[in-house]
Amino acid sequence: MSVGSSGGSEQARKTAEALEYLTGFGNEHSSEAVPGALPVGRNSPQRSPLGLYAEQLSGSAFTEPRSHNRRSWLYRIRPSAAHPPFTRTGNGALRTAPFTEAPADPNRLRWNPLPEPAPGTDFLAGLWTLGGNGDAAQRTGMAIHLYSANSPMTDRVFSDSDGELLIVPEQGGLLLRTEFGLLSARPGEVALIPRGVRFRVELQDETARGYVCENYGQPFELPGLGPIGANGLAAARDFRAPVASYEDSERPTEVVNKFCGNLWTATYDHSPLDVVAWYGTHVPYVYDLHRFNVLGSISYDHPDPSIFTVLTSPSDTAGLAGVDFVVFAPRWLVGEDTFRPPYFHRNVMSEYMGLIEGAYDAKAEGFVPGGGSLHNMMSAHGPDRETFDRASAAELKPQKIDDGLAFMFETRWPITATAQAAGADHLQSGYDDVWQGLQRHFRA
Repeated sequence: MSVGSSGGSEQARKTAEALEYLTGFGNEHSSEAVPGALPVGRNSPQRSPLGLYAEQLSGSAFTEPRSHNRRSWLYRIRPSAAHPPFTRTGNGALRTAPFTEAPADPNRLRWNPLPEPAPGTDFLAGLWTLGGNGDAAQRTGMAIHLYSANSPMTDRVFSDSDGELLIVPEQGGLLLRTEFGLLSARPGEVALIPRGVRFRVELQDETARGYVCENYGQPFELPGLGPIGANGLAAARDFRAPVASYEDSERPTEVVNKFCGNLWTATYDHSPLDVVAWYGTHVPYVYDLHRFNVLGSISYDHPDPSIFTVLTSPSDTAGLAGVDFVVFAPRWLVGEDTFRPPYFHRNVMSEYMGLIEGAYDAKAEGFVPGGGSLHNMMSAHGPDRETFDRASAAELKPQKIDDGLAFMFETRWPITATAQAAGADHLQSGYDDVWQGLQRHFRA
């Protein structure tokens, strides 16, 4: 079907409610918006069907193993090569690794939600970088961004050459118009936009707020299950990919490309979201976090949070992720003689936690939806005093944790905060105080 630009959150919401999807993470999907648009038996025939242009989008090197190779063939009204030169534009509050504005900080840090944006702020203008690690030009590491928006992206699209974007809505639904089709992502869902894929964000509500993990490294994949067996955690079939839809628009469209940390812009004389058919493995997805199959202890002790991993970006060292995306979804706690909240620990990995809804069971106060905390490599952390006292004295009967949905971006390297994050008005002072009052109980 041909899809034009929608106006207003109500229209975006109606469009989102009518969407259909393909299912399965890592599948080689195929879709066509017009029957006969997808070639049969070859990728690049001498004349593509319906007068379309054949174009390959490669998200991995040609020679990477088939199991890790990411590429899609797009059949579009105009080739991507038909565009004017790009010129530099301002980066706004968007920053990119290497992060050198401020020193890496071993202190535990916590932020309140972003302040309200100025009127007319769309998703791209509302991106605000908290920090990250690695080097985008070397395709290693990650960045943590937050967004706050009150306006749709109108007649402009965005693509990120530096990495893939894992978008975690916390407030307000998003309608994502991509080259491959449309996705709806509401709070409690996440959307994954692969490296280089162009997209536009419209709002299903008056305002939208959330988190973004920009992954410079290997593309996210489902973690191995090891002794868990064949089933559990995030099921591949629950990831939804878009069906083909396209814009056949001759209106001027601003195309913004993030390349090696800077934003570049060009004005096309048409919409680049003009893919009529496609097939391949380099595709966007949306996933409902409430479908995560939580596994845990049914005897004693608290399992490591790695058992809650939804997606992982592997590194060159087995088991050491460039970045893991972990969700703390509703679950039962039944451990006997067990301190049930997350235990005190120091970790070689660095952890950024965010909250989508409700409350987090390890922090009684101060950690609110839209906010976040950073516990860098080897920073000691754990439950606050109130949580410790309550859990230590609790009657250990089966307990349902169902009043919160928290997540974590966990990464192999320390996270360096940007100068704007280190000096932000919404950075909480006195975060260390939550561990004050943990009294001495030792008796020899």
